[in-house]
Amino acid sequence: METLEPILAAHPFFKGLAPEYLKLVVGCASNVRFEPEDLIYKEGDPADKFYLIRSGRVGLEIHLPHKGYITIQTITEGDILGWSWIIPPYKTRFTARAYELTRAIALDGKCLRGKCETDHELGYEFYKRFGDIIVQRLHATRLQLLDVYGLNH
Repeated sequence: METLEPILAAHPFFKGLAPEYLKLVVGCASNVRFEPEDLIYKEGDPADKFYLIRSGRVGLEIHLPHKGYITIQTITEGDILGWSWIIPPYKTRFTARAYELTRAIALDGKCLRGKCETDHELGYEFYKRFGDIIVQRLHATRLQLLDVYGLNH
């Protein structure tokens, strides 16, 4: 039976992850597909998954009063979508919408949180890896808000 292990092992996010940890992660993984305009999650939803985008484009959006939804960042092939599953209170911070047919590997955050609680070394590995993603998203949000409010001159 073919598993998702080779796909995860080849992804830069999982590079250098010990083989025994990769096997644990694969146990929480599944293939998913989103059609254009599908909402993957809405800001404030329970954060119970993250995604490795295999193909397609996903917009990270925030809602601004009197402006509607604005795109903060576009996530594409090879990117990781979703970091809120790792930080309490486990609520999404953005809205994620598929802009085109998108295929991904979904990783069950609740499953992974349990494994990280059991093995703190694994938890530390995930915190290190997601720290960079969080910084990227916050930086993109800052730049977009500066642009939206005309504060970039």
